[in-house]
Amino acid sequence: MFGSIFYNLWGALIAFSIYFFSTFQKPLTPLRILIGSFIVAIIVFFAMYIIRFLIAYILYTPEDNEAMGEGELEENASDEHNEGEQEGSSASSTVEFQDESSEEIAQVVRTMMSREDHQQVNA
Repeated sequence: MFGSIFYNLWGALIAFSIYFFSTFQKPLTPLRILIGSFIVAIIVFFAMYIIRFLIAYILYTPEDNEAMGEGELEENASDEHNEGEQEGSSASSTVEFQDESSEEIAQVVRTMMSREDHQQVNA
């Protein structure tokens, strides 16, 4: 199932509260109000599985590759190949940049912290 039991528990708690407070002013015995509230909470708890499944089904987005023709797939494959090459070169340059500048960033942070300490001492 989609999601977790947490949503089911919230739904049951809300249903229990709504039923409890709506029947609280009616001339019913307290035991009947509590039993009815628990029954409604259990029903909503299990109904939340169906509700969450429907929400997941509505929000599901299938891949577009199934709907495309062969010509469109070939164009997309070549586009993805070109994008992959560009991403590979930019990723390697980013890694190199990160390795080179990590020491510089650490030094900048140290100087900023020492300035902060110096300003706090003077204040």
